Amino acid sequence: MVNLSPSRPIVRPARKLPARTRIAVAAGRAAARFSRRSGLGGGGIIGGRVSLALDPAVLGRLADGRKVVLVTGTNGKTTTALMLAKALGTLGKVAANSDGANLPDGVAAALAARPDAPYAVLEVDETYLPAVARQTRPAVIVLLNLSRDQLDRVGEVRSTERDLRAAFTENPGAAVVANADDVLVASAALAAAHPVWVSPGPGWRGDALSCPRCGNAVLHDGVHWSCPCGLRRPEPQWALDNGELHGPGGRIGLNLRLPGRVNVVNAAFAIAAGHEAGAHVPQAAHAVESISAVAGRYRLIPFGRSTIRLLLAKNPAGWRETLSLLDERRPVVIAVNGREADGRDLSWLWDVEFERLRGRRVVASGERAADLAVRLRYADLPHDVEADPVRALSGLPGTVEVVANYTAFRELNARYGDV
Repeated sequence: MVNLSPSRPIVRPARKLPARTRIAVAAGRAAARFSRRSGLGGGGIIGGRVSLALDPAVLGRLADGRKVVLVTGTNGKTTTALMLAKALGTLGKVAANSDGANLPDGVAAALAARPDAPYAVLEVDETYLPAVARQTRPAVIVLLNLSRDQLDRVGEVRSTERDLRAAFTENPGAAVVANADDVLVASAALAAAHPVWVSPGPGWRGDALSCPRCGNAVLHDGVHWSCPCGLRRPEPQWALDNGELHGPGGRIGLNLRLPGRVNVVNAAFAIAAGHEAGAHVPQAAHAVESISAVAGRYRLIPFGRSTIRLLLAKNPAGWRETLSLLDERRPVVIAVNGREADGRDLSWLWDVEFERLRGRRVVASGERAADLAVRLRYADLPHDVEADPVRALSGLPGTVEVVANYTAFRELNARYGDV
């Protein structure tokens, strides 16, 4: 068992907010209440949007005096941020956007909702990380992974790497907890004044076959990688090995209630970042192990005479992990929308190994069911097509695996989940 117990950090009490900020926060809360009562939404996003419109400096003012931890990356942000919030909850109250609203408006709403919390754990879309970090002055930034995601919204992943690299340079006071086994992540985080390297083991490599610095081919040897230009895998301070997390003071076993290796990886980052923020590692690990569901994911939900399990997958790297979680005995409904929040460019469908679903009953669903059906046909995968996910589910017996992208997942979860 690891025995790391850093002294609890002193967090300065927040200063009294300026009048403009108090008015902006009050207006945001009023907008959020109206949204909830009108059935228009949860209120967090619109509340933050109103606050930001009335006071563009509201993020920095609400973050002042707190120990702020930002969590970013292409996949795993919501889960890791929830785990980290649980870990820091062993120290005190935590402000967190646990609903996954990770744009500046959602961040502002989370901070406004818990003005008394000395800690803040904020999931941030990787595109907005530089701007949010500039205003909140984080003590810790977590960078999980980088891969292609919503090309029409996020852009090319190497551009994101360069922006993050610059953001780390601009924030020399932040410890950057980063993935040593991800070439793009390592390239960005090497610019940090205080990088903390975590080795989760090999993952998705499809977007880092060439060096982001010079363009040469990256050479891989197990977990180790290097480029002729000198960019190479950093030596990790934390590493996963057969379900155990090896850290600076020893090792600790992880016995999660959440399924899959991907969540063990998320837990490793949460515990490492929690330690950097002042949490006692064994207590942080215990808190992380208590989580059984994340924003509606993984839970079994009654649906008529059947049961559904909702899972979220948004890009090839995320699908790679999600496919490994599916029970091969169960039918699968895949729901894909193409709205702004999903990315209207669905070219990522062609990089998902849907061939791994052969032998199961599969239904293509969602607003872009036709696009998905074309991809499944090229995968030589027999399937049905039903654009309405509810109708698609109604004809399937037993427990059904439902994998949906962002807006499709949120709609199904809002209707059948409890968040």
